[in-house]
Amino acid sequence: MTDALTFLKTRRSRPAKILTAPVPDRDALEALLCVAARTPDHGKLEPWRFIVLEQAALRRLGALARNLAEAAVSEVVDADKASQQFETGQLAVVVVASPKPCDKFPQIEQTYSAGAVCLSLLNAALASSWGANWLSGWASHNRDFCTEGLALAPHEHVAGIVHIGTGPAQMPDRPRPNVAALTQWIHE
Repeated sequence: MTDALTFLKTRRSRPAKILTAPVPDRDALEALLCVAARTPDHGKLEPWRFIVLEQAALRRLGALARNLAEAAVSEVVDADKASQQFETGQLAVVVVASPKPCDKFPQIEQTYSAGAVCLSLLNAALASSWGANWLSGWASHNRDFCTEGLALAPHEHVAGIVHIGTGPAQMPDRPRPNVAALTQWIHE
């Protein structure tokens, strides 16, 4: 397991805006999705699902994000930033948080599980030598975008959008958190 720990200690996302083709084919992507689905999931509820966005779908969503951002009157939105990941993306997987009715496992735990799926998918792609980046952004939180563009049900929301493609083999590291400053030890 030292290889896995070495990977986790040194993993680095590749910015979505620099990812290019080729992208994983359907079989390769399905294998990554299977890895992502092996995530903590209290009660085995599967409170998430996947939407694979190929290039034409990304472009359609880019236009929708741009139109919605330009029409937003109650908030300041940068239309270029809101649409960029869709206008330039090659392949992306939307991880949809889709909580199930359950008294035993609250919705927040189901949402955490969807976030874990995002990280598992990101790491699976990176470990498979693909470039990958986990994004969200204004559009992913906009209800009209989620309903019209992704056909999400009212109880669903976007946990993350994982872009996958070809990126540089190495990326410079970025500053990392000071774990000692963020950690509290309780002795009694």
